[in-house]
Amino acid sequence: MNATGTATALLPTPISITRSISLQQDTSGFTDLIPFFVDRWNAGVNNYMAYMTGDIPVGLYSSSNLANIGLGHGAIDGGVGYTYFNPKTGHEFSAVLGFTGNFENFVTNYTSGIDSHLDWGASQFLTKQLQVGLVGYFYEQLTGDDGCAPVLCPFKSRVIGVGPQIGYIFPVAGIQGYVNLKGYGEFDNDNRPDGWNVWLTFVLSPAPPSSESSPPPMLTKTPPRS
Repeated sequence: MNATGTATALLPTPISITRSISLQQDTSGFTDLIPFFVDRWNAGVNNYMAYMTGDIPVGLYSSSNLANIGLGHGAIDGGVGYTYFNPKTGHEFSAVLGFTGNFENFVTNYTSGIDSHLDWGASQFLTKQLQVGLVGYFYEQLTGDDGCAPVLCPFKSRVIGVGPQIGYIFPVAGIQGYVNLKGYGEFDNDNRPDGWNVWLTFVLSPAPPSSESSPPPMLTKTPPRS
């Protein structure tokens, strides 16, 4: 991992003086372990999902590093999802709602607050394999961070993202492949940066039991917490 930080300060002197400090660090090592458990079931065009995941902080982390691979603290995340998929009309809509709880970083004595994240996507299948549509997410921190300076705490953040998507389903050696390209334009941000970001996803899953294409997996894009 490579990280670069730049700080500029304007000194309050009779003569205006500007000083800049630039830092850079390259880091390599192992990341955290992220177990993932999911249960899916369906009833006709309605598909349901429940999941649980988390972060086991075994990756490379140091509070003095500019670039860290691990988070430095544990976390647990769980939620539910729903997909409507009608293969006759090609209409598809998915939504996943989850909540993330963070444990204390014992090096910095800092604890990030509980957050909620809603990921959604709506698309039209132009063929049995090609889909186009929209995606979006809503991120809202429900409780403030703990352990920061009183002038900053309780610290909360939020951001909303919306953008286009295109996906394609195809067979791969007896299983089903799915590739998806999507982009988000972020807005209504509070204590988080906003901008454009693009995600390319490739998924392999068991082939559907019939000749009809199955709905693509419900994929989420949640801003990472440090």
